[in-house]
Amino acid sequence: MSAPSVLIAGCGDVGSRLATQLLAAGFQVYGLRRNVSRLPEGVIGVAGDLFNEDCPETWPVGAVDYLVYCAAATEHDEAGYRAAYVQGLQHVLGWLDDYGQVPDRLLFVSSSSVYGQQDGEWVDEKSETVAAGYSGRVMLEAEQVALNSGIPASIVRLTGIYGPGREWLLTQVRRGYRVAVDPPLYGNRIHADDAAGLMAFLLEADRKGVALDDVYIGVDDAPAPLAEVVAWLREYLGVTEWSEDESVRRTGSKRCSNARAKALGWVPTYPSYREGYAAILEGRC
Repeated sequence: MSAPSVLIAGCGDVGSRLATQLLAAGFQVYGLRRNVSRLPEGVIGVAGDLFNEDCPETWPVGAVDYLVYCAAATEHDEAGYRAAYVQGLQHVLGWLDDYGQVPDRLLFVSSSSVYGQQDGEWVDEKSETVAAGYSGRVMLEAEQVALNSGIPASIVRLTGIYGPGREWLLTQVRRGYRVAVDPPLYGNRIHADDAAGLMAFLLEADRKGVALDDVYIGVDDAPAPLAEVVAWLREYLGVTEWSEDESVRRTGSKRCSNARAKALGWVPTYPSYREGYAAILEGRC
């Protein structure tokens, strides 16, 4: 049996981590991004721009067994989001159609921003999606493009991704970051390696004939109040000073559940922020 092929459209940080895992699992991996020199070794580069409707010259001409759409917006406004997630996906689907390629499954990387809950509620894949901002509304629109594409599709709603190179919170804690304690501001996170690992797990499951649901939430086992995470990091880093700025309170507070993915057999390598941040700070990931 020939190796299954996967095209990762928007092969940036998480996409490259996914590519590395899939290569180790025996997949043939194509990575679509503007600068293909930054792709991991072994990935077949497809130099292209998701924002341009012209098909890349190096588009694969053979079968594409799986498509992972893993784009990132370059402009953080409604137009930028629509260009990255709706129009970009439409472009890729059009290129597949041009070549008569029908993947076995499409994974579309979405976001937990589609949930507007703000009072610490537990959220799962069946929870109401009433996005509070344009990012969530555009993501919901893009999800429908994926689900209506004619390709069997699964949406992966990732929560706050952290990892090497994604260390905003660590930087803020070192500066004495303050955060509101009461009422608790719940946050959800997933290590970048686990975000990639969940997608690799879903592709392997599909490859084995396992029936997949249309939506999965990508999150670790332990949503936690931001104040708790900050306190733990302060102690771990030995930070004793506080910033003179007033306490920061972001909007939104919910707890996302990974029960559906875990019921399928997925287990995160970093089950909570403790293991994940410790691995980053000790240089183990």
